[in-house]
Amino acid sequence: MTANATPPIPANALRTLPTPELGMLLLERLAKETYFLPQNITAEARMSFKGEPDEAELLDRVCEAWAWVESKALVSQVGSRTSDFRRVTTDGRKLVADPSALVKLAAADRLAGPMHPALEGHVRTNFHLGQYEIACFAAMKEVEVAVRDTAGLGHSEIGVNLMRTAFKPHNNGAGGGALADAGAEGGEQLAMSSLFAGAIGLFKNPASHRTVTFDDPMEAAEVIQLADLLLRLVDKAKVREVKTEA
Repeated sequence: MTANATPPIPANALRTLPTPELGMLLLERLAKETYFLPQNITAEARMSFKGEPDEAELLDRVCEAWAWVESKALVSQVGSRTSDFRRVTTDGRKLVADPSALVKLAAADRLAGPMHPALEGHVRTNFHLGQYEIACFAAMKEVEVAVRDTAGLGHSEIGVNLMRTAFKPHNNGAGGGALADAGAEGGEQLAMSSLFAGAIGLFKNPASHRTVTFDDPMEAAEVIQLADLLLRLVDKAKVREVKTEA
């Protein structure tokens, strides 16, 4: 990038758009170059916005856009040049070429933190590869396996029936499912049973029988988050079961 009077981001965009959108505009500009010097971004901004009544604010917004780009690891050092130079990363160039880039990035942020160990690896990997159907099915499959194993039920128990059996509410002390909380109010036990049965029935069972298309990466991320919650609830039920036996 060479210094010129062309702003790295248009002034009107800097005045109106939120930081992620500004970051994408800056990334599109940077992706046109093989490599660039970050200091040239602010130098061009100073030249372009000189004399503007809100010059300081515009310069700050450019810096915020750059900070966003860096925070998402969309730029990196250039291995063949000095450490001052930067380049747009492979992931950054993919985002520039993808009109749904921001949605995918936001969806990935939903899963940025640690997940249940059963979901780390194959589920996370398939999600980041854009294999949303596979990732969601695998996540709910892990829930099914965890419920079956923790409840001590056989492989003939599957899907919604498995959830209803494992979480069958206790009735005035009468035997309930292995994972049902006998100390909880009856309505809460039923709600827990319905939560697991509904999740499996809606997000796992259909994918077992037909192709289910997850076009929305945010929806896929939320299905995986739901699976994460369910697995943690199974873990709590397992701890409760151990304490009861003791």
